[in-house]
Amino acid sequence: MRIITIALLSSFLALSASAEKVYRYRVHLTDKQGTEHSLDNPRTFLSERAIERRNRQQLPLDETDLPVSRVYLDKLTALGTSVFSTSKWNNTVVLEVTDTLLMDKVADMPFVKGIKKVWTRPDSIPSRNKERKKEVNNKITEAGGYYGKALRQITIHGGDSLHAAGFAGKGMHVAVIDAGFYNADEIKFFRKMKLLGTRDFVNPHSDIYAENAHGLMVLSCMAANAKDAFVGTAPEASYWLLRSEDNDTEQPIEEDNWAAAIEFADSVGVDVVNTSLGYYEFDKGYPAYRYRDLDGHYSLMSHSASMAADKGMVVVCSAGNSGRGSWKKITPPGDAENVITVGALTKGLVNAEFSSIGNAADGRIKPDVMAIGVNSVVSGTDGSVSKGNGTSFASPILCGVVTCFWQACPWLTAKEVVEAVRQAGDRVDYPDNIYGYGIPNLWKAYKEESGKKK
Repeated sequence: MRIITIALLSSFLALSASAEKVYRYRVHLTDKQGTEHSLDNPRTFLSERAIERRNRQQLPLDETDLPVSRVYLDKLTALGTSVFSTSKWNNTVVLEVTDTLLMDKVADMPFVKGIKKVWTRPDSIPSRNKERKKEVNNKITEAGGYYGKALRQITIHGGDSLHAAGFAGKGMHVAVIDAGFYNADEIKFFRKMKLLGTRDFVNPHSDIYAENAHGLMVLSCMAANAKDAFVGTAPEASYWLLRSEDNDTEQPIEEDNWAAAIEFADSVGVDVVNTSLGYYEFDKGYPAYRYRDLDGHYSLMSHSASMAADKGMVVVCSAGNSGRGSWKKITPPGDAENVITVGALTKGLVNAEFSSIGNAADGRIKPDVMAIGVNSVVSGTDGSVSKGNGTSFASPILCGVVTCFWQACPWLTAKEVVEAVRQAGDRVDYPDNIYGYGIPNLWKAYKEESGKKK
């Protein structure tokens, strides 16, 4: 009887542990006192490539570049919390707890100025497809012509001319921050792709190639390199694949994940970032954003994106697909400052009715520019040429051309690249809240910038 009782008690405790709720909170810190790093020795937190990118653009380091104070983190974990992630740009830490009463102790710490719950572990998470590789047949049908069916989405921006002149992204580092890159490791379109590495900021132990297929399709718009079938807009660039979107839930922590991802991209020396993600509402229990919040800084994600150009990176992001709904507006981080927010066009070069509109709440023109986002040529999960609709694909199509443009004009700063893209739009003299500055021709922009250089 004693053995049975112990066994039953053990089973009960195991069930209780598995059902135990886990929570994550975003904690804003007051300062960085006690940090172990120094601006005089940036090599402890930035790569040589990142430092060189800053120096080339004459961008000084500042306190936002310093990692979060280790002294403060140690004091927080001593309370019984654990650190999930940090953001040096925002001076925040995401703490994980099972006992929410611990957060009262956190709030009492003198270096804490604000706390917000950003995540509750879901009751269940769908299993991933362990047989995913069997889906891939890599049946590629040649469509004729070097770019295959992707020709139109490249030529309207002069991408083909940039490629012909030798600017196809070689030497440029691009980060794709997305929801997963399902089967990208098995698909022939990427066999020639220069992969720099992968990171998962949602679950560091996951297989990033078994997660959502959205990032696969986004990546293919730039990195596909199958002559006569499908060639992307920056086929010779080098890529980091970063996951910040948790497709199983929609909670504010995804903004913290994104902040961690773009800070990682900065630290390893990335030049250009594409993010086809956006958030204006979350799961039940979390407030949605309001139009007046679209000021470029209210959202943590937008605030981080607004800082990227100050660090020397160009961010290209999707405008959002809310044009048909009641929201209609761009979604954070599309409201960020000094980023290129991209709306969607049909192949007839008319705005897609689902494409989100601007402007930003403070009156800035948004979206910035437009690219094809209806029947965009993308990779299917089986490795075939497929099609997709959304600003999610307009963004990387343009991002690849922007990457090639910056390769061609390496003397430009990140902010100058952003402005050059806007000025290359076919509506630059009469921008609006639907098309922004229009369709940019970056071959024309390259010739103009080269002329100024001479």
